[in-house]
Amino acid sequence: MPQVQPKVMLIRCTPAPEELVALAGKLCYSASDLEDLSEGIAQKDQTKYLNRLMDMGHLSPIEHASFTFGIEGVSRSLLAQITRHRIASFSVQSQRYVALGDDENGFDYVMPPAIAALGKEDAAEYRRQMEQINAWYQTWRKKLGAGEKSNEDARFVLPNASATRMLVTMNARELQHFLSLRCCERAQWEIRAVAWQMLELAWKAAPALFENAGPGCLRGPCPEGKKCCGKTAEVREHAQALHRQTD
Repeated sequence: MPQVQPKVMLIRCTPAPEELVALAGKLCYSASDLEDLSEGIAQKDQTKYLNRLMDMGHLSPIEHASFTFGIEGVSRSLLAQITRHRIASFSVQSQRYVALGDDENGFDYVMPPAIAALGKEDAAEYRRQMEQINAWYQTWRKKLGAGEKSNEDARFVLPNASATRMLVTMNARELQHFLSLRCCERAQWEIRAVAWQMLELAWKAAPALFENAGPGCLRGPCPEGKKCCGKTAEVREHAQALHRQTD
């Protein structure tokens, strides 16, 4: 049975997102028409203007840029967390219309690093448990007649560890908010791994919009207060290393 790891791809984003956000911002303060504004923006780098816009807290223009990510190799447990971010659109692989694996291969699953760190014996026990669950799942599918109707009821025995894939679309403002929460060391390990991959891809696509994105400790004191993880220096180095390798 395949054990999988989180993988994130940037499927699509708004063309020239930085120019679009700059246009939206300048439109609010200019008497010029759209054609003249667009031409002026295209002729000049907008990084300083976008930094000033965000420093002002004028964030509604950022909402015009959107980013669609493909995410796979993640658990149904992660699905329950990420869909709490309501200003986003989700398309998720169905466990009703899609049968997960078969008797030989079974379903894809995620192993928590803490279990893997216990050693080979415990990791092997976890894999055996996944195999046993797959046997139960496939047995119920057969008893129920296979197909959509059997899938929808047999899936009740599947664990949170069973893997899924999805498309997620967020506008840049919501994406910044998501990254501030989920890149934090206090976020659950799996969604944190996904968030850092999303940050890297978003930063490559629109560096001016995501230069300072990520957990709050990148921009000042840790917002968690007494619950601070104590790893501020490490988190900042992680972000700097991400920027260095994508420059």
